[in-house]
Amino acid sequence: SNVVALRAHRPITMTSLLGASPTSVVLTPRASVRASAPSAARLPRAETASRRPPGRQSFRLRAVDADDEVAVVEASPEEAAEVAEAMSSVDDVPDAIKTVPKAAVERDLGKEVESRRTFAIISHPDAGKTTLTEKLLYYGGAIQEAGAVRARRGAKSATSDWMEMEKQRGISISSTALSFAYKNFTLNLLDTPGHADFSEDTYRTVSAADNAVMLIDSAKGLEPQTRKLFEVCRLNGLPIFTFCNKMDRPALEPLELLDQIESEFNLPTYAVNWPIGSGDTFKGVYHRPRREVHLFNAEAKDGKAKKGEDKSTKGLEVISVDDAKLESVIGAELHARLMEDIELLDELGGELDLQAVHDGELTPVFFGSGMNNFGVQLFLDSFLGYSVRPRGRDLLGGDRVEPTDEGFTGFVFKLQANMDPRHRDKVAFVRVVSGRFERGMRVTNARTKKSVALSRPSQMFGQDKTVLDEGFAGDVIGLNNPGSFAIGDTLYMGPRKVLPPIPTFSPELFAYLRNSDTGKYKQFQKGVQELLGEGAVQVMYSRDAVKQDPILAAVGQLQFEVVQARMLAEYGVETTLEPLPFAVARWVVGGWDAVDAAGRIFNAQCVKDIWGQPVLLFKNQWNVDQIVADTPEIGELSPFSIPPAAE
Repeated sequence: SNVVALRAHRPITMTSLLGASPTSVVLTPRASVRASAPSAARLPRAETASRRPPGRQSFRLRAVDADDEVAVVEASPEEAAEVAEAMSSVDDVPDAIKTVPKAAVERDLGKEVESRRTFAIISHPDAGKTTLTEKLLYYGGAIQEAGAVRARRGAKSATSDWMEMEKQRGISISSTALSFAYKNFTLNLLDTPGHADFSEDTYRTVSAADNAVMLIDSAKGLEPQTRKLFEVCRLNGLPIFTFCNKMDRPALEPLELLDQIESEFNLPTYAVNWPIGSGDTFKGVYHRPRREVHLFNAEAKDGKAKKGEDKSTKGLEVISVDDAKLESVIGAELHARLMEDIELLDELGGELDLQAVHDGELTPVFFGSGMNNFGVQLFLDSFLGYSVRPRGRDLLGGDRVEPTDEGFTGFVFKLQANMDPRHRDKVAFVRVVSGRFERGMRVTNARTKKSVALSRPSQMFGQDKTVLDEGFAGDVIGLNNPGSFAIGDTLYMGPRKVLPPIPTFSPELFAYLRNSDTGKYKQFQKGVQELLGEGAVQVMYSRDAVKQDPILAAVGQLQFEVVQARMLAEYGVETTLEPLPFAVARWVVGGWDAVDAAGRIFNAQCVKDIWGQPVLLFKNQWNVDQIVADTPEIGELSPFSIPPAAE
């Protein structure tokens, strides 16, 4: 294809191209260009649409400025011809129209990986996780109005809480991926359910992250679910960043919060900023790296922004901690206390050890209020500098794959059905681990060993999807999933690569799911296949061929309620649950051979999981210990299962 390279000495836009005196230009039909450069200057969508009627071929002009920075702009055939005509008068470039190699228009893999940040937010329910997520999206320019999580009609719902049940109850019950750009970075935010009943979904989501943000309610300190999720992050070796939220309400002393983290998690802390007061006396935060105080005027923030005023910084005032007027602004008492706190913090340690942060041995701590925008943007800016880029991962067999390796590798960490209520879609969330993803590429599924064409990839933003042409390590991609993928599947190009599978943990509640209306048998079966294939709950089946109803296995009761609500809302099927008297599940590591060797098994029911593997259900742990002691033929019993992807 013909490509045109242009040298200019000014910012590159379509207007500047037409008015420049270039040294070289080339034209490329848009379909043949793989991607624009990260700093691509584009025409506004509305302007582009008005200049280029539907059905007409569009071009992209690749331009190189005086500093050898590449930019790409869209152009209509007339605009492209005008630039080409301008090139015909250039004497020192006899070969103005020439072929440019593929590498010249491809984005640099190393730079793209360096600009990615993938992180999950974890917290106990009601700590303000989804509200903080909305504020981060707002500061990133991804949404125009930040929604709060409120269980009431009429309130703007949060972008990450798109299910009807989430909107009604005001809780997060499904993990969500949200991708947005901020300050030359591409951020992939993984919003996780805070409720304990969905801890397995959270575990799978955290496995796709490179960093974790631990959100703490400053009034309550560490809570049970926060402790559980912290251990999940530690198991995955993630750097952990702590945000102490709701400082605009009466809160625990900052030092007490730090002490809780250090004593309970055995994790040293470093306060990057420090609160000035709390509750009604909360005046803002002191930012240690720059020795400046970020003050906030709640009344000014609540007012309407004037034309041209930046809403994200409205009402915010930044002054040096050494400024003489600080005492009069925050009051003598708060000022004196702040000076004492600063002296104490400096004695505890003046420099942040980034290597210790990246190794998960130190957590930077921030204070603020997600609801009122205290310290949120300051946290986001600091996070970009402190967090790690996409990391390499170990493969089964002892090898390792790095994010800058050329060959594409990714894994499925989540399945979601019916994200678009207008279509019975099923989306597989894939985390890109290495290399470059391109729309239409063919990859191999390590579990099925089948080749799959990824023809309809999407970039995820909550419930919304946009077509994605290219992705890099760290990105989360949505793939149309007509049954080709399962949670934990490794997708790769080139030599066979298999990432460690995502385990399934022991549930505690079990019940048969029954169809109340026999006339809706097909809808019931379709709902079971699509919804339960997501992994929202585990599914097991009786060995008795007569009993075909699925056995739902869950960590908490709310998981059952979600399945029933979605079966009714999305498939029009009313269902009932028939509880089973079991509380413990153990997978038979030796498979069906071990079950047959054991003969008759007492005080347990043998069922099969979705992969056909044998599972024993017990009423309590005492029954588990008894069968291990009395029936050694059964062999090892495991509290979690490894799907066939590991083979």
